[in-house]
Amino acid sequence: MRRVLVVALAGVLMLTSIAIVWATPQRQQTDFDLFVLVLRTDLEALANEVLAIGERPDGWTYDEVYEGGTANVDFNDPQLVNNLWYDNELLADAVFGVGERPESWFSATTLNRQILGRNVRHDLELTADEVFNGPIRPAFWQGASPLFRCSRTIQNLVRIIDVEYGTPFTTPVTTPDFCNAVREELAALLLPIAIDQQNGFENVAQLSWWLRGDLERLADELFGVGARPPNWVGNIELGSPTMQRDIDIDLERLASDEFTPDIRPAEWLPFVEEAASTSYINLRNNLEVLTDTILSPEVRPSGWQGITDDPVSQCGPMVQAVFFIAQNAFDLFLDPAVYEAEDFCFQVEAASNDNLENPPRELVQSLDNAYVAESENAFTYLDVAASEYMGIMPFGTEFRAWYRNFAGSNMMFVSGENFAVFIDRRWTTMQEDVFNTLDTLEGVQPLAFCDANWCNGPGPTPTPTGASAIDQLLAAVTPPSPGDNTGPTSESPKTQVSWNHVRVTYVARDIQLNFRGQVRTGAQVALEICVEPQQITCEPVISVRDVAAGVPIPALFQSGAGLNVYQLPYGYTDGLQIEGATLISPDVFLSDTSISS
Repeated sequence: MRRVLVVALAGVLMLTSIAIVWATPQRQQTDFDLFVLVLRTDLEALANEVLAIGERPDGWTYDEVYEGGTANVDFNDPQLVNNLWYDNELLADAVFGVGERPESWFSATTLNRQILGRNVRHDLELTADEVFNGPIRPAFWQGASPLFRCSRTIQNLVRIIDVEYGTPFTTPVTTPDFCNAVREELAALLLPIAIDQQNGFENVAQLSWWLRGDLERLADELFGVGARPPNWVGNIELGSPTMQRDIDIDLERLASDEFTPDIRPAEWLPFVEEAASTSYINLRNNLEVLTDTILSPEVRPSGWQGITDDPVSQCGPMVQAVFFIAQNAFDLFLDPAVYEAEDFCFQVEAASNDNLENPPRELVQSLDNAYVAESENAFTYLDVAASEYMGIMPFGTEFRAWYRNFAGSNMMFVSGENFAVFIDRRWTTMQEDVFNTLDTLEGVQPLAFCDANWCNGPGPTPTPTGASAIDQLLAAVTPPSPGDNTGPTSESPKTQVSWNHVRVTYVARDIQLNFRGQVRTGAQVALEICVEPQQITCEPVISVRDVAAGVPIPALFQSGAGLNVYQLPYGYTDGLQIEGATLISPDVFLSDTSISS
């Protein structure tokens, strides 16, 4: 257990406005709102279990009477997430003792509301583990992705590689030993993007050569000096292009003798072809793990080179990775005193995570300024499908960009004085490389409006009459992306079918979502729409619109089969507009896990 200073942190969070997070033009309801709603609901439900229904510690910020079900949350409250943190700490005092916390407790590490909310969810699960005596939860518990159970380092690596490099993790949430599986995906697929594509280690050839030397020393220890197993590669040529591959082959030979051919320790990491720096980290890790097992953590063969003159190399692969990213992308500078500390790796890890969660203000300001640009007579719309035209934004009108549409589209959501609309990047001064760093519209439904003096819609896009800017725009119009949800066109009528013509492939189940203003349980599904109810002749679903609510349902991503994936509630849902190239359905049915195989 460890102690935390709740009062001091509370003063900072409760009295400081969130300056690091960029303000949105108007209040928008997003997936983070649903996350906060579920978090408050679980926190109140757990408080009922620990104390009693309606009883709360002194100072509790949530003043609604809670007797079960869903919490009543004011999304416009600027202190919403701060209050969640504060109440969660009060509940932890009641469960663990005042100021006592588990070693893996996050608490408040940042003023960024998304990351602070993440921390609260992680810590609430630790409190629930204590209350329910393990990870099993009662039926009323709504919970969240198992990613929130993982370490701070893993969560930050997943977040930063997604945000900075546009590559989200893909490990299914149903994977056993989920956090270790995410760690393996980081080691195999994601870290090469963040490390090797950013030029990696300058001396990776030398590092690999030293690594080969230690592998040979371990072999001497096991088989005798100069004796080797059959088919030993033994490549010791400095700078050899196959050095790392040959090390991996010989290392696996020794590991197979020790562990059996198909079994490796949980700490074992994969070899990554054509990712030299990442592979060095993984190979060094595996050699140290193998030597710990064969000899002991304190024993190494004579002459062992071990860790080089880079002290961070003695830390684990995930610590090295989070340090590399913080140093190269966020200008982390370590206090020289850290290098002398006995818990050096712990301090490096903490400093790196602090840096990633709290980037320098000048960096935030420079990024914020980068998203400010000017219009060059851009057409404006209230929707990403460009169907509700609002007029031409005059040349030189300044705006701030917030979101971009999915890959292949140039549409972006921007705001300025008396407007928040969708426009095409190509009719602005914003450069494409800056545009590509914007967050996507995935899971976000921005509130669009247009009250500037040049707004004159909504209405149809004007018909071109000559070689004008309108002609040029329409000739180069952004094609609909997989995430665009346009209404039916008049080019050709579509045949209407019913819900049993819609083929549903489940990608992820049991997801909490806010559907038509209610918290519902549903799934991420890839959709096809078929000619016959037997679902033999089918075509991909290209758009889904909630006609009853008057909003599009965005495609989250595309499945491996190239199908759009949507998030929908379990059961029968009507009032929809599910479209393929030639077919359309007004409803769909998703079976929940309690009645499906």
